[in-house]
Amino acid sequence: MWAAKGIRPIRVVSGAHGNTVVFGAISLDGRQIFRQYDTFNGETFLDFLKKTHRKFGKIYLFLDKARQHHKTKTVTDYLTKNRKTLRVRWIPTASPEFNMMEECWREGEKDLCRLPVFPTTLVDLKSILAKYYRTRRFSARLDMKKFLMTNRGFTNL
Repeated sequence: MWAAKGIRPIRVVSGAHGNTVVFGAISLDGRQIFRQYDTFNGETFLDFLKKTHRKFGKIYLFLDKARQHHKTKTVTDYLTKNRKTLRVRWIPTASPEFNMMEECWREGEKDLCRLPVFPTTLVDLKSILAKYYRTRRFSARLDMKKFLMTNRGFTNL
């Protein structure tokens, strides 16, 4: 929370319990895709996975072991059916430092927390997130190949 020096901050609480979920992917050549959903479940992840697959074609996905990524039958069926063009590498459990997208989420959190006025409704928040991830280009700051090869022990990419 931000407040002027010497002024006691006031926190406005709406009492609402809404949420939003943002999925994202970035290719080695800097192309990116971000999509926003109301929930994080197998159905929304599969929708994002299909859109990502359509956009990038043949891809390697680095995924954490969230249940929605590997324990949903429709997702595992899609991964199996498309295994020639869609390969998955599982990030070790509780190891966000191996996930390149965590860098994007950190950048987003840092940038969005600097807003002069923070959104007070979920609709405003969704709108701000959509605009931010639609217009922000992460590839200039994040060298994915270097990230994966030098810092994380992956080779032959």
